[in-house]
Amino acid sequence: MTRALVRPVWRTLPRRALAAGAAAGLLLAGVPRMQSGAPDPLLGLYALRGAALALALGLAFLLDDPARHVTSAVPARRPVRIGLRVALVAPWAALCWTAALLLVPREARPPVGAVTLEAAATAVCALTAAALALRRPQVTEPGVAVSAWLLSTAVAVALLTHGDWALLVIPDDPRWDSSHERWAVLLALATAMGARACVEPLRAPWRPPLLRRQAPAAPQ
Repeated sequence: MTRALVRPVWRTLPRRALAAGAAAGLLLAGVPRMQSGAPDPLLGLYALRGAALALALGLAFLLDDPARHVTSAVPARRPVRIGLRVALVAPWAALCWTAALLLVPREARPPVGAVTLEAAATAVCALTAAALALRRPQVTEPGVAVSAWLLSTAVAVALLTHGDWALLVIPDDPRWDSSHERWAVLLALATAMGARACVEPLRAPWRPPLLRRQAPAAPQ
């Protein structure tokens, strides 16, 4: 069943949004190579963070499906359909991120593992937000709303998180390691929430046992 879905799902992927996110990300990652003079590590860090955000904005449209109410009738359950979309795009996203890392000169490149953790957490947050939006039956294309939320959240994180809770710090900052521990926690939480959001919703809302009414007894 999953193999039979590969071709239809491949045809419905939002290629324009994904390509736009990749193009913007690679363009931002290439900025340090355009400057004259010695490579600037700070510019390389910000360029890669911008590239990670651009790629995540493209991934925010991954779950868009105008024909969602038609495809939901297929035997494959929602986790399979969403997982297949993610599996088809994951190699492409990894390739784009690798290219972005290589575009930044070695002298200006921040620690690869740490900045890749930031990129992964940002991408998973975008996908999780899209999966949560799809919990509403009337939503078919959450990409625009999710991308707007992601942009506003990125600005809020940059402006409002300071001190011990800062997430966007530079490698020379003593908070670099602790900030990436928080990035790892964010990635784990977003992954767990995204997996939970992919589960088919219950037909009826759950209520505490004490609030459930007993069914009337059948007449004798």
